[in-house]
Amino acid sequence: MSASDVVLIATGGANIASLQFALDRLGASSRVSVDPVEISAASHVILPGVGAAADAMQRLHAAQLEPVIRTLTQPVLGICLGMQLLHAASDEGATQCLSVMPGCARRFADLPGRPVPHMGWNTLTVDGGCALFDGLETGCYAYFVHSYALPVTAATIATTDYGISFSAGVRWNNFFGVQFHPERSATVGARILQNFLNL
Repeated sequence: MSASDVVLIATGGANIASLQFALDRLGASSRVSVDPVEISAASHVILPGVGAAADAMQRLHAAQLEPVIRTLTQPVLGICLGMQLLHAASDEGATQCLSVMPGCARRFADLPGRPVPHMGWNTLTVDGGCALFDGLETGCYAYFVHSYALPVTAATIATTDYGISFSAGVRWNNFFGVQFHPERSATVGARILQNFLNL
């Protein structure tokens, strides 16, 4: 199935407009919604996010979207905070998240030469077995902005190193996630968004 009706869940993230522009460049129209019926009927769903986990979860709870997201069967992509929200919890405010995937997001330790947040370009180590990363190889660069990260788990399909190795990409059944911002990651990000639309 190719993308015909892409819905972005409104989480209050500042990256929604730039993500829509990135999708437009790929010829995919999208709309932003908190309507459970619209979200459930979409061909592809994106859960973007920038900011605090507790605030985003509060918005999802207020819109009664938690059970809706957990039961989606079409391809779903979490981006940055959106990827973290798909997991069980975040140490940021001791927030309980959607529990679609196992794992808890934890803050990076402050280390010499490793300021927090982790911000800028970094390389990916790619598991070649997932269609989300088709056409990409280990060593390609993506753009990150985050202070919390997920450990490597059974869901991990790509990793990045920032003092520790963490999950840069995940997959759990029809749910996918990337910790970086594909809408700001040039050709690598465009390829990932296109791969997702092709699912």
